[in-house]
Amino acid sequence: MRRAAYPVLAVLGALVGVAGSLVQAAWFPGGLLLALAGSAALFHGGARLTGTRLGAVVPAALWLITVMLLSSARPEGDFLFANGISPYVYLLGGAMAGVMSATLVQPRPPAGGSLEAP
Repeated sequence: MRRAAYPVLAVLGALVGVAGSLVQAAWFPGGLLLALAGSAALFHGGARLTGTRLGAVVPAALWLITVMLLSSARPEGDFLFANGISPYVYLLGGAMAGVMSATLVQPRPPAGGSLEAP
C-alpha cells in the first residue's frame, strides 16, 4: 500500500505546487493562506498516511521542484511569480511546512507489538 502511495503523493505535490503558485498571487492575502494550508495539509497527510517521513518528503520535494521551475524566468521573459512579499512567503512557508511535517511524524508501532519496553 505504501509503495503505491508515494507516486500518488509525488503527483499531488506537483499539482499543489502549480495550484498554489497561481492562487497565492490571485487573492492576496487569502490566496496565500489557502496555498500554504493546502501545501501543509498535503505534506502532513502524506506523513500520516504512510506513517513514515518519506510520506512528507516525497510531496514536499516535488512541490519544491515545481515551484522553483515556475519561479524561474523563461527566455521569452515570462514568469509566473510577480515581485513582492507573497511569493517569498509562499516559498519559505511551504518549505518550512515540508520540513516540519517530515520531522514531526510519529512512527507507527510494529505490527503485533508496541514501542514501549515491557
